[in-house]
Amino acid sequence: MAKINQSLGEFIIENQSEFKYSSGELSRLINSIRLAAKVVNHKVNKAGLVDILGTAGNNNIQGEDQQKLDVFANEVFINTLTNREIVCGIASEEEDDFITIKGRNQKNDNKYVVLMDPLDGSSNIDVNVSVGTIFSIFRRITPSGTPVTIDDFLQPGINQVAAGYIVYGTSTMIVYTTGHGVNGFTLNPAIGTYYLSHPNMKIPQDGHIYSVNEGNYVHFPQGVKDYIKYCQKEEEDRPYTSRYIGSLVSDFHRNMIKGGIYIYPNTSKDPNGKLRLLYECNPMAMLAEQAGGKASNGFESILKIQPTSLHQRVPFFCGSTKMVEKAEEFMQKHNNTRE
Repeated sequence: MAKINQSLGEFIIENQSEFKYSSGELSRLINSIRLAAKVVNHKVNKAGLVDILGTAGNNNIQGEDQQKLDVFANEVFINTLTNREIVCGIASEEEDDFITIKGRNQKNDNKYVVLMDPLDGSSNIDVNVSVGTIFSIFRRITPSGTPVTIDDFLQPGINQVAAGYIVYGTSTMIVYTTGHGVNGFTLNPAIGTYYLSHPNMKIPQDGHIYSVNEGNYVHFPQGVKDYIKYCQKEEEDRPYTSRYIGSLVSDFHRNMIKGGIYIYPNTSKDPNGKLRLLYECNPMAMLAEQAGGKASNGFESILKIQPTSLHQRVPFFCGSTKMVEKAEEFMQKHNNTRE
């Protein structure tokens, strides 16, 4: 039973029996993510004082400028997980390929792989907007003791054993699930401990907030355009409120608490969508569904999509169930019209 103000460490120990494979390894993995998040949080909070703003002069695999803080966060999470030898592989949005972790005996008997977006929304850091880290954990499917392969990472989201995010904002929070509901923990910076502040989080079934970058409206599919017009129409409990931060963690976190829908569709410029299935959409979809919400690509569940590449992109509709289903209606209606 979740107890308010229980520390994250106490919560992990008390709920370890809920893990499908209760060896303590997954608990230690969550603890390592907690530690890395503290280090990144400290650096984020003094971003205006030191030279970690602007680009690092490199592009990531997506062809996007890497912010210096992106590079720092990526290194912190990789080093923390590697040095503790609690995972057998890591895939990061900032890395071209997955990383194989070998133990001291040159083999690795650990069971889990981690996929992550080490610093989501980092382009907002220099204007003091909340950013975050997103993580996804799978149990490997290749034999223990052998090097991981691409197949360990290209699993459908429904196979995730845990997922979560850290939001570095006015307060720093870890929100995660191991398949038994969603819980949020807030950092007390005075003593460096996360405490349970949001037990058993639930997304309202309906909401009044839609989050989409309307600057790309002319490039949206007709179904998304029609849904936006529906949201803006003065009828029943509408018009809805438009709220778009441009940081997935922040937009998702607000909608988790208040109810709403987040949409990042495919466009004529990005026909496959922009968000990454493995590092952003899968973990957020698991959190949404564990909190009673829904996530899809406009036509099918995100969690059922079979990945084909590490950096695969997909359209993303996520949030309150009734709002996502209404958006899907418009997508399907336009799709049927075209057929």
